[in-house]
Amino acid sequence: MDKFERFLDRAERLMDRIERALPKPASAAAPDWEAAAAFRWEQGRLLPLPHFHRIRLDDLLGIDSQKQLVAQNTRQFVQGRPANNVLLSGARGTGKSSLVKALLNEHGADGLRVIELGKPQLADLPHIVPLVAGRAERFILYCDDLSFNADEPGYPALKAALDGSLTALSDNLLIYATSNRRHLMPEYMAENLETQRVGEELHPGESVEEKISLSERFGLWASFYPFSQDEYLAIVAHWLKHLGVAAGVNAEARQAALQWSIQRGSRSGRVAWQFARDWAGKQ
Repeated sequence: MDKFERFLDRAERLMDRIERALPKPASAAAPDWEAAAAFRWEQGRLLPLPHFHRIRLDDLLGIDSQKQLVAQNTRQFVQGRPANNVLLSGARGTGKSSLVKALLNEHGADGLRVIELGKPQLADLPHIVPLVAGRAERFILYCDDLSFNADEPGYPALKAALDGSLTALSDNLLIYATSNRRHLMPEYMAENLETQRVGEELHPGESVEEKISLSERFGLWASFYPFSQDEYLAIVAHWLKHLGVAAGVNAEARQAALQWSIQRGSRSGRVAWQFARDWAGKQ
């Protein structure tokens, strides 16, 4: 019975890959561009997301350099000037995806649109690109929490779309991806053993080169790091004020916020926001 279940599981995954590779009906994929500034690609069509997260750039603390870097690139793009695809990588909960959402809220009125797609949908990139080509809006394809194994179908599609396919992305389309991994793929100790020394130079093995080649196709990297205690408490204070807690981070709230971060094993913007909601709800 176990063998039969494994067979069914493999057959189901194979059918899923085949379905993603089939052309999608043009009528099903035609979006209503006036319905929203954010869309999600699902089952061969773009679904509007009218209730997009309304976070602001001013709400993102402790990432000033990253925010400036990505915001400048996005301004160039919205204004019709050359700009780069962006990889936002680093510690979890530090504002990578929130930054993309804040940029949409900042520039949505200027014609910026965001299309969210998951890793399995990356194989549909050839169907999405023609939908936005030639339109006046500026589109960001947004891939959140991205990581790959080399045999996954979305991996070659993304690699080709970034730089390598004979068909280039249209001028009004960029790819922004977030990941906890700089190179988007798992790294193993054995791969370091492939490195060869030629004279005074070190030459990485083919496995390492393959991993690096994907992330290098993003023209702009923004790296995010864990917050210090002071940065974490500053973010807590910001959200407590936002949620109407007049006392702010007094001695009691400070101690509770630090204990909360220890229990969660992280000092991040996400943990600070979660603590602030819990604390404000109890007051």
